[in-house]
Amino acid sequence: MKRYVADISRKSVVLGVTGGIAAYKAAQLTRDLQRHGIDVQVVMTRAAQGMITPATFQALSGKPVYSDMWDTGVPDSMAHIELSRGKNAVVVAPATADFIAKLANGLADDLLSTLCLARECPLIVAPAMNRQMWDHPATRRNVDRLLRDGASILGPASGDQACGEVGMGRMLEPGDIAEAVAGFLAPKILKGVRVLITAGPTFEPIDTVRGITNRSSGKMGYAIARAALDAGADVTLITGPVSLAAPAGVALMRVTTAAEMFEAVKRNAARAGIYIGVAAVADYRVDKPSRHKIKKTDHDRLKLALVPNPDILAWVAGRPRPPFCVGFAAESRNLDAYADEKRRRKKVPLMVANLAQEAIGADDNEVTLLDDRGTHKLPRAPKEVVARQLIAHIAKLYASRGRKPR
Repeated sequence: MKRYVADISRKSVVLGVTGGIAAYKAAQLTRDLQRHGIDVQVVMTRAAQGMITPATFQALSGKPVYSDMWDTGVPDSMAHIELSRGKNAVVVAPATADFIAKLANGLADDLLSTLCLARECPLIVAPAMNRQMWDHPATRRNVDRLLRDGASILGPASGDQACGEVGMGRMLEPGDIAEAVAGFLAPKILKGVRVLITAGPTFEPIDTVRGITNRSSGKMGYAIARAALDAGADVTLITGPVSLAAPAGVALMRVTTAAEMFEAVKRNAARAGIYIGVAAVADYRVDKPSRHKIKKTDHDRLKLALVPNPDILAWVAGRPRPPFCVGFAAESRNLDAYADEKRRRKKVPLMVANLAQEAIGADDNEVTLLDDRGTHKLPRAPKEVVARQLIAHIAKLYASRGRKPR
């Protein structure tokens, strides 16, 4: 058994923090970028240090924080040159109106502005300012100039502002910025491929208020949908009842029961190049659910007749021209043996196995990939990171079989 190594190199960015009140959100952004497997080097302006201390970012990033253009700790004292070399992007969040004006006009009077001018990597800017500053013609001209110069602008959003007003200018939430940056940096290894994903639990009614379900949160399936999107795929996500926001850009289909999920899969399977069955589909449903609430009595025992639900993965894999099928096996013991038996029985090229008691509902996961070449361990990591590693493995297997995008 060999240890799986992701097929993509670890990304790294410079996170530039300027002196807006939203600077405190950059601390959470540092964490969120790291959850996507991105290393973060923080550079702060002097104004930003009046809002939040460098010590906060050093503790979160594990790296020294730079703000002095003449820092002697950097080779040749050229921090404005060295800090962006080898980085995949410079991300400025928050970007104040003043700093956007500097960028648009090529001004370089501190470390961060000089670094942005001397960079050889993409520039991603997340504006944050009062609504009147955002609406001012000068700001709009500056943003337009940045766009023409090739910068990417994330936001802003509309909402409550520190001044007490409501309107455009609020910085995007850190999680949204991190997802956008991760997607921007991800290699488009599934460009043009249609990917069909099922996620979450199903709910099988007993009566009008009760049902049979499971503890699946849908987090792994949604993370895989996000990773597939970022890899350039055309993603359809069929989801059971969860409390998650779907990734922007997926074709979303909401279902409740296993039968509804099966019908949705049947309508979409023929167009899919890859099918990933992440959903925890109930194995059984009640034969004849009650049309009314079943009343509880003190002495009666409730007996339910259960019938099996359709095996969605087996049906997709058994089609005359099946898509590349990926199944999931959540087991409580004998993980590798049970998962491999399931893979062979359902005749799928790849099975993803994890321990149910450790994965369901958690924010991280540890999985084993089982294919014709053996087993490959993915170490415990946030589900977003595991999802990207899984998509990289799927893309490699898909390409090795000579599959053309469909």
